[in-house]
Amino acid sequence: MQHIFVFLSGGELLLVFLVFLLLFGSSKIPELAKGLGKGLREFKKATDDIKKEINNSTGDIAKDINESVGGIRKNITEITSEITSDINRDAGYVSQSFNDTSSDVNQNSDGTASEPRRDTDQNAEDINQHINEITDNITP
Repeated sequence: MQHIFVFLSGGELLLVFLVFLLLFGSSKIPELAKGLGKGLREFKKATDDIKKEINNSTGDIAKDINESVGGIRKNITEITSEITSDINRDAGYVSQSFNDTSSDVNQNSDGTASEPRRDTDQNAEDINQHINEITDNITP
């Protein structure tokens, strides 16, 4: 309220209070001040109630958004871990198949390379099938 009186000097304020006193009298000034105080208190209470209602409404919306984001994060984590485990499993399978094939090639006792086993083609088909399964699970 101090910023309202910035443009009024001390003499002007005294003049305003004297006019106010003459118009309403000394007995009415306390009643007017009391009424003004009650009005300001009710106005402040109403604005506080409106602020509280707005905060409650937006709080529910924020809670719903946070719950949705948490669910989405959980789903993404589950899908990512499934894909990671599939890739790790298939990488292990590919590594094992490669080791089996390379050991078949180097199996001769006389030091010469032998022919790979006939199931190498089957191993390659199995590897391709696993890779296709993984790419099918990744793409929607």
